[in-house]
Parts: sequence; C-alpha cells; structure tokens
Amino acid sequence: MDKVGIIAYGGYIPRLRLSRESIVNVNSWVDPGLAAHKAGERSMCDVDEDSITMAVEASRDSLINGKPQMVDALYFASTTMPFADRQNSTIIAEALGLKEEITTLDVSHSQRAGSSGLITALKAAGNSEGGTSLYVTADNRQTKCASVQELLYGAGAAALTIGKKNLIAEFLGSRSINRDMADHFRGTGERFDYQWEERWVREEGYFKIVPAVIKGLLDKTGVSASDIDHFVMPCIIRRVRETIAKKIGIVATAVRDNLQAGCGETGTAHSITMLVDALQDAGPGEKILVVGFGQGADALLFETTDKLAKLALRKGIKGSLADGIIEKNYQKFQSFNNLVEIQWGIRAESSARIRPSAAYRNRKMLNSLVGGQCTKCKTVQFPAAHICVNPNCRALDSMEDYPLAGSKATVASYTVDWLAFSPNPPLMFGMVEFEEGAKFMMQFVGCKPDDIEVGMPLEMVFRVKAIDNVSGFRTYFWKAAPQSITEKEG
Repeated sequence: MDKVGIIAYGGYIPRLRLSRESIVNVNSWVDPGLAAHKAGERSMCDVDEDSITMAVEASRDSLINGKPQMVDALYFASTTMPFADRQNSTIIAEALGLKEEITTLDVSHSQRAGSSGLITALKAAGNSEGGTSLYVTADNRQTKCASVQELLYGAGAAALTIGKKNLIAEFLGSRSINRDMADHFRGTGERFDYQWEERWVREEGYFKIVPAVIKGLLDKTGVSASDIDHFVMPCIIRRVRETIAKKIGIVATAVRDNLQAGCGETGTAHSITMLVDALQDAGPGEKILVVGFGQGADALLFETTDKLAKLALRKGIKGSLADGIIEKNYQKFQSFNNLVEIQWGIRAESSARIRPSAAYRNRKMLNSLVGGQCTKCKTVQFPAAHICVNPNCRALDSMEDYPLAGSKATVASYTVDWLAFSPNPPLMFGMVEFEEGAKFMMQFVGCKPDDIEVGMPLEMVFRVKAIDNVSGFRTYFWKAAPQSITEKEG
C-alpha cells in the first residue's frame, strides 16, 4: 500500500458550555459525590444542533481553503445519528457541496466506531487510485439527570481529510482487538446508556485489552514505546491513561489532556477530537499513538511531517474551545435535550407537516445554501428565481448555481422577537447582506440579543430547521452566527 495519511484536520465544539457547578447545585441532593466533578464546563448542543450539524462544521474546518469537489469519499462515525434509516453522511455531503458521485458511508454501534471507521477510511484511501477522502465523527450522547455521565460527557465533532499527497501526518499502521465486553450498552429505542461497574471495566477492559493492542502495534511497526510523543486515549476513569502509559513504557509527558476541563468526552468522536488537538500542538517528526476503546480496542500510529507547520490556519479543537459561551441555566440544558416539558403556550402549537418531496426538490437551497447568479449581469440572489432581481436586467431563466455557505456576510438589520415561538427565546432574525450583494432574511444563533449590531461580521452555520413531531422527519438549513474568534484573528 502506498503512503497514506492525514492531509488536514478540523474540529467543532458547540459554543454553548454548561457550567458543571450548575448541574451539581441542582442534583447534589441525590448524590453529594457529584461535587467531585463540579470544576469547569461541558459542551452542550444548542437547540438546533445535532450530530449531523456538528459534523458539517468540523468538515468545513478540515476543508478550509480546500476543494470540496476533489473529495471522493465521505465516512461519518457516530452513535447518535439523527436517522436510523436514512443515510446521515449523504446529508453532510450535500451540506458541504460535495459531488454526487462520491462514496458515502455511516459507521456506528460502538464507542470504538470513531477509530475503527478511521482505519477503514485510511485503508480504503491507500488502496484507491488517488483522490482524497473526508472522515468525520460526531456525538451528542444523552444522559440521565444527576448521573456522573451528565457531568463528564460533552458534545463535539472532529474531521480529517485523508489522502496520499501533501501529508501532514503519515499513517504507520494499526492493530485491533475485537471482544464483546459490554462495559456499557444502549438498546435499540433507548435514550440512555446502561453503565456497568467501573472497577470491572478498568481491570478487565482497559488494563488487559489496551496494553495488548498497543504492544501488538508497536511490534508490527518496529516502534518503541519510548518513541511515542503524543498518547491519545479517551477514558473518563481517573488515572487509567497514565497507568497504561507507565505499564507500556510511554513517557508520562506524552499522555494527552483528555479535554475534560472545557469540553467533556465527546463519545465516538473523542479519540479523533483528541488527535486533532494533538496535531495542533505537534511539531514535525513526532509520533502520535491513538487508541479507541469499546467492545475491544483499536490502536493507530501516525508520524507528523514538515508540512504540518505549513497547514493553513483553521479552528481545530483549540479554536472551538476558545470560542465558547458559558451557560449556567441547567433547565435550559434539560429543555434542549427534551428531559423536561416546558409550557410554551398556544404560540408553540404548530402542526405543520414536513414533506420529504418538498425537501428533496429544494435540497440545493436547503442543504447547500445554493442561490443563483445571473449569467448576463452577474447579480447574485437567494433564492434563485426565473427572473433576475436586478431591475436593469430582468433576464429570464438566466440563473446558474452560486453557493453562499462560505461567503462573508454582515448584519444589515435585525429584530429581537419575544412574542414569536422559539425553543430558545428570543427569536433573533434579520436581513443579512453577503459580500456578493445577495440579501435575505436569516435567523441569528450563537449569540445573545445584546451582541447583535448592524454591520457585525457573520458566518453561515448548518443547523436543524424543523422537526416534524408526527413523523420525526427533520430538515436542515443555514443560519447566521457571529464570526468566530479564529476567523477574526485570521
């Protein structure tokens, strides 16, 4: 197999970060021991975010300054996909504007799906004739109130662009052990994981399976444990990662931060989330060992190249973590996750049905934010129409597709509405003006009412538009958010 590896990386942690102290303050009467985990924040999805929307944002970050049309395959790993029978990766591909002829694949059903899916994507890329693949993983696991998992889990996504040229990290090899050890599980139709006893998981799982798979990989590649510069392994059980590193012979300084302080464990995505974080710190010629655990274990080994330092600026995980909004309202978190029923009043009693046929006809507009550009006068408009909006042109059927998701925009006008229904009031919307001249009304997200002002720079973000309460079908659309810290600095 030819050399294959990582060309670029991207990451996305939702802007909302729930204060762990706010969780403890409400639930410590159930278990006073929860106070041991009250430091820091955990990431939480906004009311219109899910694993698909997070995957889109991480993928956009990985493809920044890239060419989406050059992607030949997209792999999506998650245990919290919105659809059990509708290909989630296809929705992501359309949102990114990828060509229709690419391979798309969903990978799921284990916390190890994040690392196992990456192995599959790397081997497929190595055996292909060329081109690049996009690998993305995201999770937003639901938890019971007053559980340790509620404090330690988080939402997030990470993406890797994979190929054979211009590698920032070469894939040196992998090793896997498959073992039906149910450290936790979630049955079909269940919302929450069933957790088994921690000591058993630690002793029989991590301490026996992980060292074996790491030793197998090191023997296979001829790399010494002391040569590992970054050891990536998600685990919320304290001291497990450090103990394994010591047992194997990996230096203590190589053990990567597990991102608990400002994020929490992002489930299937966390091994890749930590890998992206490691790549943002790594220099050329450094070896990164990645371990994924769940019904066995995977171990992957990468070595960075001198092209890592030349990679174009992107948010990654560090940029996303720096761009947070602290949320101290625990009930808002519960409401967003449908753990409590809020009395929204008559204004919320809308029963509009979502028709898949209409969503299909308008998929370019909804999923890809594609407008139109007049071939005669070059006026850009959204949505595309049969007649050009330029009063000096008015050409008929002159539109060609023009994507606006990556365009710069600003606030032209705005309204903060406390009367219209919103599951995260108030409803904020207004006229958005794109640098190409197109204008249309959009909803504002990722900010507070006092943050909005005319002329404020905006970026487009992919979000849930509506969910049909009868059928469960959901549609997506683009909304406007304040430009991120990383983009402002860049």
